[in-house]
Amino acid sequence: MHDERRKRFEGLFRSHADAVRGYALRRTSPDDVDDVVAETFLIAWRRFDDIPANAGPWLLGVARRVLSNRRRSDNRVVSLSDRLAERERRRPPMVTDDTDLRLTIEAALEQLPDKERETLRLLAWDGLSTADVAVVLGCTRATLAVRMHRARRRLAQIIDGADPAEVAERPSWGITETAEER
Repeated sequence: MHDERRKRFEGLFRSHADAVRGYALRRTSPDDVDDVVAETFLIAWRRFDDIPANAGPWLLGVARRVLSNRRRSDNRVVSLSDRLAERERRRPPMVTDDTDLRLTIEAALEQLPDKERETLRLLAWDGLSTADVAVVLGCTRATLAVRMHRARRRLAQIIDGADPAEVAERPSWGITETAEER
């Protein structure tokens, strides 16, 4: 029984380790990636019976929480003056070619709220479906639809040169978040 469980777990690891590694690599330093992957699969081993048939989104959700816990434990608090200086430094440059476009989009993404930025990254970079993104983020599809709408609108406004602080304060055209979405 134990050998069968170990073999199933090894298959799970072989099938999903690269996706978890890629997810972590896009969100943390290369030095921390192996630790995030190891911790994700340690949790998966401990909760092996809880893993759904479609394990990919579940594992990315675990990796997301591992990264979140690591960030909290690092206790990185940035002062207001540092944030304002950083915002000015990251103002998207004029787009002249594909490289500039990529840099502009990355800079604009960094100005979005964390949940909106993560939503767009999961959809675009990780290629997940909206149903899988909802699983990773632990929210309903309706909540995800609201986040996607806001994220796309804010991203477009930032790229068009709007001040990110003003974009965040603009009304959402009648769409309001519930406590679950925050």
